Amino acid sequence: MPLVQNLLSGKRHYVIGLLLLSFIGVICAAFTREDNNAFDFARLEVLLRRIGHELLLQSGDSTSRVLPIKKIAENEYQIRFENDFTFQSNALVNTTQRLLTKDSRTSDYVVNVLNCADSSVAYGYAVSKNKKNDIIACIGRKQPVACYRINIKFQPTEITTVKNGFILSSVSFLVVAGFIFLRSGTQRKILSESHDADRFTWGSILFDAKNRKLNINGTIIDLTGTETRVLLIFALSPNEIVERTRLQKEVWEDEGVVVGRSLDMFISKLRKKLELDPNIKIVVIRGKGYKLAIET
Repeated sequence: MPLVQNLLSGKRHYVIGLLLLSFIGVICAAFTREDNNAFDFARLEVLLRRIGHELLLQSGDSTSRVLPIKKIAENEYQIRFENDFTFQSNALVNTTQRLLTKDSRTSDYVVNVLNCADSSVAYGYAVSKNKKNDIIACIGRKQPVACYRINIKFQPTEITTVKNGFILSSVSFLVVAGFIFLRSGTQRKILSESHDADRFTWGSILFDAKNRKLNINGTIIDLTGTETRVLLIFALSPNEIVERTRLQKEVWEDEGVVVGRSLDMFISKLRKKLELDPNIKIVVIRGKGYKLAIET
């Protein structure tokens, strides 16, 4: 029995260690992803501000500011300007294509130029790594001077998708593994408790409730069904007072049988069978009940 417990304990420690390492790996991957995202956004912000800067220069404005780049959704960013300006559609397309090719992760994107007043789309187009999929219209038309915001939405990269999938699958694995481990641990505990509940050891006495036997220093003593039920109640509450009414109810009345024989008689028989170990006694608590006294 101790050997089995040691094996289970060792296996439990191994599983806990494996889960801990997996959890640390997921956390490291998540933090690494966050660090990479922060760097990627800082680099992309420079490119987007450069687009805004060149658009202002093309409209003859070399003094007003390009406002801070705003991330409005996952993989979508907005370029904002301090003052109104004008732009030519072909110049905007050429500028974004020239600058965004500096980053391989921004090869596929959709651009929408919005009117600040009502967020309506003044001009838009789509660019793809595969030129056949480009959607560009109204080239060469000059837009009136107005307040504009430029939204650029990039297609998620495969690397980002793989990372998200890895983190999601890792978290799912940890949840499932933890659930299985805890459930198996609980089942082992229940089985162990169920097994131990049938056997009790006090000094030199081994009480086997399931097989209705006492083993006292190698001497096997058989118990009747009623004696077993009475002794089991004492065994579950050692050194505690057990009231007579409780014994009568749990041993007889719960089974639909009215006590017909004296409870004291069964107590007397149990006392005699326990005499081989003087440290284990059933004592009478006057006016209350009985107690299984175990001296250590």
